[in-house]
Parts: sequence; structure tokens; C-alpha cells
Amino acid sequence: MTLVFVETDETGQVALTSAEAVTFARTNAAALARMAGSPSEQPSGASATSGGVAQRPEGSSEEGLGVDVAVIGALTDAAGEQLASLGVGRIHHFESADLEAYSAPAWAQALVEIAPETGTVLASGTPRGMELMAHVAVRTGERIAANVVAADDEGLLRQVLGGAAFERLNLDGDLQVLTIAGHACTPEETTPTSPEVLTHSPEVAAEDLRTRVVRTEVEAADDTSGLTQARAVVGAGRGVGSQDGFDEVLELVDHLGGALGVSRVVTGLGWRPHAEQVGQTGSRITPDVYIACGISGAIQHMAGIEGAKTLIAINTDEESTMVQRADYAIIGDLHEVVGAVNEEIRNRRG
Repeated sequence: MTLVFVETDETGQVALTSAEAVTFARTNAAALARMAGSPSEQPSGASATSGGVAQRPEGSSEEGLGVDVAVIGALTDAAGEQLASLGVGRIHHFESADLEAYSAPAWAQALVEIAPETGTVLASGTPRGMELMAHVAVRTGERIAANVVAADDEGLLRQVLGGAAFERLNLDGDLQVLTIAGHACTPEETTPTSPEVLTHSPEVAAEDLRTRVVRTEVEAADDTSGLTQARAVVGAGRGVGSQDGFDEVLELVDHLGGALGVSRVVTGLGWRPHAEQVGQTGSRITPDVYIACGISGAIQHMAGIEGAKTLIAINTDEESTMVQRADYAIIGDLHEVVGAVNEEIRNRRG
């Protein structure tokens, strides 16, 4: 059996990266089961709202059989419907005053208590998912594989060196603990299931609550949802020249109905806010097209755009990594090239 930790956002929706992790678990269920051996007894200690032992959910298939999820905190109807559309078999919902505020030790112990003896526990490779799975690995005495992107008969494949290389490995042990790299797969709905919901109210040890979140402050400028969900992203790097050099790329963004993404050097110079940064320390994006303007292609930036379906580079340096990796490249000054593209778009639109 595979257990997936699911994060929800402030609106109660399943986070995009968690939807990706559930899809990964479902579509790779057979390979994960082979690597972990045969599933053992199902977790105990839960109170099922539907009662009894979980049977195959209505409408489920062999592909998704055995995929459970864990939700700590509020479980909205919308999240339940999303998880059903993703083919989840069972939802483990934790309701406890001690778990309302995030605490890595306490939340990890909650997951350990329902984890299968043989199988897989995984989460998306977000900061929270990475921290929780590290705690789970320590508490179960198992090894962990971070930033996994694929699972097949040859084992697990994971990103290393910021996505510049990949490592093939197999985890020994009965329980596999994994984090799934952001955008390693696209969320895919399947025949909707009718997940069984099991409610847990665990007792939390005082020592596990020594570190926990006491206050959360969210700034509007940190909202990157437009960037991570955009189908077209125009990237801008040092090549724009200055803080005032974004006019052409911003106009192109408007024409495409997309979003602006920038390199680390741009935010480091204070030209644009960090919320727009793309890369290993910024957002990882999966647009249909990414147009990189004046970006050389540092390893950290390439790690953030590897999910782009089509990569177009505009750069004066034809030897740059971005140009070499691009599907299409235009060698020239970005202001001239993008300016000409904008003019052509305006002319065609009348």
C-alpha cells in the first residue's frame, strides 16, 4: 500500500504539488509495490466513517488500488471531491487540537502510526513534505529518496545537483520513504472513486510539540500561483540591463496572457520581487511554452524550467546553456527581438 501526505491551501483545495504526488503514486502503484514487496496488514487504530475494512472503491482500477492519503487539519468537501477524482482509495483524516498548528515531529509521528509495515510513504517535495518525510524516515529507521521523478522495473530515478543530473537507486527495507520532485508528473484525473474516510484523533507526546508553528504571516507579494499555473511564461534575466528594462517582456506577457518569471540574479539585484523567481530556490514551472530572454541558463534556473513543454531562448550568446538546451533559439538582443515580436502582434491584431 502507498500512503501519500496531502497538503491543502488556504481555500481548502488540494495543493497542485500534492495532486501531482497522488497521481505519481497511482500511476506507479505496480512499480512501487514490486520494490517494496507485498503489502502487509492495513493500518489499524482508525475510526472509519463508513465502517468496516476498506474494499476496492467503486470505479477504481488496479492502477490506483492501494493508494491512501493523509490529510492533517481541515478536510473540505472540495478536497474530498478532488481526491476522489484522482482515484484515491482511502482518506486518513487527522482531527486533533494538538495537530492544528504545524509541528514536524508531531505530524510525522501521526503518519508513522498509520504507515504500512510494507509499502511506500511519500509526499511532494515541498519544504513541508521534505521535512516530514525526513522525520518519518528517522522514526521508522528507513532510508529516504528525495526528489524522485520516476519509478519502474529498474528502480527509482531522482534528481540530484539541482536537476542537472539523475541518480538511479533502489531502497532496501520494507518501507520506502520518498519525496516527489515538483512537477515530476502532471495531475491526472481518473474514474472517480468513493473514498472511505477514516478519522484519527491521536494522542500527541508533549516532547513532539516542542517545535511548532505559532504564527503565520503571508504577504500578497509572495503569491506565485499565477506563475506556477501559467501556460505561457516569459523569463527575464540579467540581459534586460536594468530595473527599467522590463517594458518589452512585460508587454509580451500581456499579449500571451501569461506570467513573468525571472532569474535569481534579477531578484538578487532587487529589480523584481522574489515571488517571480524561477529556479531551485524559486518556483518550478510547467508551462506549455517558456520564453527565456537574456538568461544564460544556470543550473539552478534550469532546474525550475525542466517541466516546460517548449523552450524558446533569446540571447546574444549562442554558446549559453539556455540556447544549447532550447527547442528554438533566436540569437540577438532581447530588446530588439521582443520589441519586434510585440510590434508584429500589435499589427496582426489591428
